Amino acid sequence: MSNAPRHYAVIGAGWAGCAAAVALAAGGHRVSLFEAARTLGGRARRVELDERVVDNGQHILLGAYRATLALMKQVGVDPASALLRLPLQMRYPLQGNAEGMDFVAPRLPAPWHVAVALLRAKGLTREDKMALARFSTTARWMGWQLHQDCSVSELLARFDQTPRLIRLMWRPLCIAALNTPPERASAQVFLNVLRDSLGARRAASDMLIPRLDMSALLPDAAAAFLGKRGGLVQTGVAVSRLLPGQQATTWRLQDRAGESLGEFAGVVLATGPEAATHLLQGLHDTSLLESLQHEPITTCYLHYPQGVRLPAPFLALADDPQRQAWGQFVFDRGQLGGEAGLLAVVVSAAGQAITDGQAALTEGIIRQLASDFADPALATPGWSRVITEKRATFACTPGLVRPDSTDLPAGLALAGDYVAGDYPATLEGAVRSAMAAARQLAG
Repeated sequence: MSNAPRHYAVIGAGWAGCAAAVALAAGGHRVSLFEAARTLGGRARRVELDERVVDNGQHILLGAYRATLALMKQVGVDPASALLRLPLQMRYPLQGNAEGMDFVAPRLPAPWHVAVALLRAKGLTREDKMALARFSTTARWMGWQLHQDCSVSELLARFDQTPRLIRLMWRPLCIAALNTPPERASAQVFLNVLRDSLGARRAASDMLIPRLDMSALLPDAAAAFLGKRGGLVQTGVAVSRLLPGQQATTWRLQDRAGESLGEFAGVVLATGPEAATHLLQGLHDTSLLESLQHEPITTCYLHYPQGVRLPAPFLALADDPQRQAWGQFVFDRGQLGGEAGLLAVVVSAAGQAITDGQAALTEGIIRQLASDFADPALATPGWSRVITEKRATFACTPGLVRPDSTDLPAGLALAGDYVAGDYPATLEGAVRSAMAAARQLAG
């Protein structure tokens, strides 16, 4: 970055905005970070429900998230203590669910960890295991690249994956990674994620589950990092207008009341696509921003007596819309340093699940847990709440052209998990885009 310190603005204090602000401040620049909400973190933040501190959505990271893990260390968060590191796994409750599977990779060098996990896997037939081995081998041979993008479902059919393997392995992985059903999810982006996890060193495929709330995991520490370097973090401030400054490449910001928020050498727009569209009206072609479609994610929190404990910190669930069994993964927050007896059940690509309302969704999930774990105690939680992020991610469809900072007016850059890149809408995608935006402005 340039040696001459400048004053930059970052609009939006989600993970992308925090990452961009830290990168600029680390380069010796002064940074003002503006956030419309009262809590930092955007779509990965803490919320308070009935005096319980939870997240607005349960998250899981991968060992392949190098930029995110490096950023956490940079701001003073130790990933080893803040995250529970588990080997690659897809484990289902085996007590009451006939469709169960237990796939856990040992801590062996890649690709042997997957090979041994296949040999030891419970609930998969020989045909299933051969199909999975064939997929992995062929994808590596292809360099994880397609000549032309297609849906994940088409890719799995092309690789002759078995119906059971699709249902218990590929579909939940696709929905968890891309938050888009395999029938309309991008196969190339899915392969990108597999390339950097299954296709890389063994630790890259590890699953990292937060022990801290999502605001404490990065945004709070990022704000402290900025404060020590003369930066300014303003919450509850919505930037409404972006105007050319007095100099050729400077920009002025105004709030909703038309009050000036200052003039800056450059601005990172780390908002969602809707707010970015509003700010860029009349300054840049916003058609790509406006064309993005979105997918919801729902997290259902359930609290039971302290003695309730799952067999593992998190397990997969076989969702079944016909019986309103919407859950896809369940997390035992008590085993992650949180409140004992508190479970978080995740429903990705939750469009259908939320149509009948929160009460019906909760009842379906409660029945699902009691049945799949063969535990009647799970049928009667003492407390429950549902959080739905209706625009949690963009719909990651085949051949999707995503917006980037190309041709933006000088002094402006986009950052966010929707910005063009290899990854779907993930924390890592957000952080990578933020680093690129900071380099563009101050490089």
